[in-house]
Order: sequence, then structure tokens, then C-alpha cells
Amino acid sequence: MALEFTIEITDEDLPFFMQAMERAEKRAAGKTAQQILDEASKTFAQSQGQNMPQFVRSRLASVENLVAMAADEGWALAADDRSRVVAALTYFADPEDLIPDNIPVLGFLDDAIMIEVVERLLQPEIEAYADFCAYRSDEASSRGADAGTLGREEWLEGRRAELQARMRQRRGSYAPSGNWTPQFKFS
Repeated sequence: MALEFTIEITDEDLPFFMQAMERAEKRAAGKTAQQILDEASKTFAQSQGQNMPQFVRSRLASVENLVAMAADEGWALAADDRSRVVAALTYFADPEDLIPDNIPVLGFLDDAIMIEVVERLLQPEIEAYADFCAYRSDEASSRGADAGTLGREEWLEGRRAELQARMRQRRGSYAPSGNWTPQFKFS
């Protein structure tokens, strides 16, 4: 028998989670961003064997992507966005957060909520990173190059070229047939 619970986190509740994140950051004082990313990866790996609701498991699946995005030098995540990701991962890696991680079934519920909050804040950046990773993989395969040598600027240039080609194609589909020359009359 499965039970379903609905939890609504409103904008008024967010300061509570932000304060919890700040407490986790204070407990992690003195650690580098890389140490926090490593701890988050380790906590994620340890969480995989635990029994947890599907909601929690689906949110925690994003941890690997957030770690990769924050660590990816080719992506060069903006400093403020990287800070948000590292802060959320600091909270995630803290075993003594609002709901201690060792509590069966519910231990990662608060972590899942925190990951969801950060994902909503950074959704455009997360989607762009997924696009970048696909581009980098495709380009590396087609060029026979190392994917690590391709960066954000090349991806942006590729996106710009795609957009320009699409505009030219659309312009061509609207052009009248024959030898048409626009006629302008000014009064």
C-alpha cells in the first residue's frame, strides 16, 4: 500500500531553507569548493543504496549534474551561479542538516527540496549546460578531438551560426518566386 503526501513549499518558506543553507555553509567553513563537490559526490554515491521515496530519488539524481556543471572548466559557470550550486551541494553533503541523512526513508527529503529550489533558480543555466554537453560530445566525435578542449565560447559561436542559418532558411522560404526586386516608394 503506497501513501502519497503533497508538500507545498511557498515563497514564504524559502527563507527557512536559505537559513539552513547558510548554517551548512558555516559548518563547511575552510573547505574549498572542490572539497565540497567531492563530498557531495561521495554523499550521492552513498545515498544510492538507501530506501527513499521516488520524489526524493528523482531530485537527488540531479546532484551528479550539478556537481559536473560546477566543476566543468569548459562551461565556466558564472561565479554567482556557481556559488548557488556549491551552497546547495554544501547543504546536501552535510549529514546533520534539517533531517539527518541517516533517518530511514526521510533522511534526504530536505536535501531533495534544496536541490529542487536550486534547480528552479538555475533552470535556464541547467538546460543550456545540457545543450553544451551534447554539443561538446558531438563536436568531439565529428572532429576526432578531445571533448575537454571545447569550451563555452565555441558552443555559443556554434549556436549563433545555427541561428543565423535558420534565419536565412526562413528568409528563403518567404521569398517570392521569380526575379523579384522590392520596390520602395517614399512620399
